[in-house]
Amino acid sequence: MTVTALPDSVVAIDVHTHVLASVSEAAGEEATAHAKAMADYFKTDMVRPTVHDLAATYRKLDMMCVAFTVDTSWATGEPPTVSNDELVDLAAEHPDVIIPFGTVDPHGGRRAAREVRRLAERGVHGFKFHPSSQAFYPDDRDVYPIYEAIEETETIALFHSGHTGAGAGRPGGGGIRLKYANPMHVDDVAVDFPELRVILAHPSFPWQDEALSVALHKPHVHIDLSGWSPKYFPPTLVQYARTLLKHKVLFGTDYPVLTPERWISDFERHGFDEETTRLLMRDNAARLLRLT
Repeated sequence: MTVTALPDSVVAIDVHTHVLASVSEAAGEEATAHAKAMADYFKTDMVRPTVHDLAATYRKLDMMCVAFTVDTSWATGEPPTVSNDELVDLAAEHPDVIIPFGTVDPHGGRRAAREVRRLAERGVHGFKFHPSSQAFYPDDRDVYPIYEAIEETETIALFHSGHTGAGAGRPGGGGIRLKYANPMHVDDVAVDFPELRVILAHPSFPWQDEALSVALHKPHVHIDLSGWSPKYFPPTLVQYARTLLKHKVLFGTDYPVLTPERWISDFERHGFDEETTRLLMRDNAARLLRLT
């Protein structure tokens, strides 16, 4: 895995952004329907950024961002809108901004594990999983060869947790089952792969206490704060982010669902002290991503 030094000029690292458009391939029917449903759910004219778009947005803000897409091909029958190789190739043009994560089909077993190893050699820092959209329980033993490869390559496993806007409002929730995203399913993964670095994405409604417990108990499990405006964070999450978990909580937006400007404006209302704010916005992610 290629490790990039963190420039002193970087003021924050957003650990959760989506690449939703290819520079060369048109989006498929399912991806288009998914994007419309997400925009309707969040009541926004959501943009569909390419890697280049993300780089331009975050460079203006003196930030870096973790960028990824999600392989839901097993559940939807469609390939990812953006391939791993496109994302990695374009990220290499913006090493000052873009931190590439990959995606693999969790149903892919050892084939997917080989893809993890290949992408790690290309400089990918981690892998994004969305249990609800990909239709799998994180603690399913059939997925374990993939975690073995992630642990072996010293990359990161980032799991969506809790409620999702994906499929919300569509008939049957677009076929997406919320049960897969209970963060307790990641607890077994953290036990069985004790050196695996893990991020639980989002405030994990309706399982916030479970997420806090797993992160408090397992040394390498972290929580990102993406997908919700900070003004809606539950009090227990704010309390632990200030205290016992202040070294394990990470700034994330879920861009383009939320912009960094909106997230930061709402976060400032909580009145975090300067030291803790720097940990959440920059230093915790830099340490986890090994950028220092």
